[in-house]
Amino acid sequence: MDVSFLGGPHPQHGVGVVAPFDFALDRELWRWVPDEVSLHLTRTPYVPVEVSLDLARLVSEHATLHEAVRALSAAEPQVLAYACTSGSFVGGHTGERAMCAAMTQAGGVPSVTTSGALLEALAELGARRIALVTPYTRSVTRSLERYLARGGIEVTARANLGLTHHIWQVPYRSVSAMAHRAVRRKPVDALFISCTNLPTYDVIPQLEAELRIPVLSANQVTIWSALRHLGIGAVGPYQALLNPSARPGASEFGTTAPGPAAPRKGGSDHPVLPDTPLL
Repeated sequence: MDVSFLGGPHPQHGVGVVAPFDFALDRELWRWVPDEVSLHLTRTPYVPVEVSLDLARLVSEHATLHEAVRALSAAEPQVLAYACTSGSFVGGHTGERAMCAAMTQAGGVPSVTTSGALLEALAELGARRIALVTPYTRSVTRSLERYLARGGIEVTARANLGLTHHIWQVPYRSVSAMAHRAVRRKPVDALFISCTNLPTYDVIPQLEAELRIPVLSANQVTIWSALRHLGIGAVGPYQALLNPSARPGASEFGTTAPGPAAPRKGGSDHPVLPDTPLL
């Protein structure tokens, strides 16, 4: 059969994604990607360690990144993204910049990380005071707060689940409950939901409507930043970060106006989780 009339396949922009070995949300990443972009994913080697600061260090070692980027190089991505929040903040700002440099050296293209993309997104929104939601233990959550503080971001309220495994199984209802518990404490400029293994895509529009503030998530900012390097916009309904012209002003959100921009860098099949602790 002659299929020449189809005129394809059309050229694709490639994004190489390095994820930790336990990453389970490939489909969620794809939901932010327009048709002209392909994601090329690879994972770090398995290590028998639960989600912790130790694991974050292991999955962000430069030798590990170098091998992962080499595995992606055959697909010739135009930008590289390290999709792990804890792995990219555990070494602080110096460590995050060094990770980007290591990936760029190995792959020869620009590189971003989730934590660096978070600061970029907060700067884009002019957000300086945020509420923080994580599935992590207290020690990992506090490490993220220190990273944000050194980037000029004040965490005024937070909620966490204390999980060390199976984070991708957390239902939307638990994410929403954490968000409401964190935001009700004090006025904030934005909410950040951490961890690339925590499902967030469908809950973001609902939370933005209910909380009247921009809502960011780890996977969202990672893809947004990577595509930004290509001059391409991420796709997603009713998400303030992705739709600049539709961002409500501070008065419409019902919170105080943001200060100067931060420096650039459930279904029944899910387990029922305990009440979300507040740190």
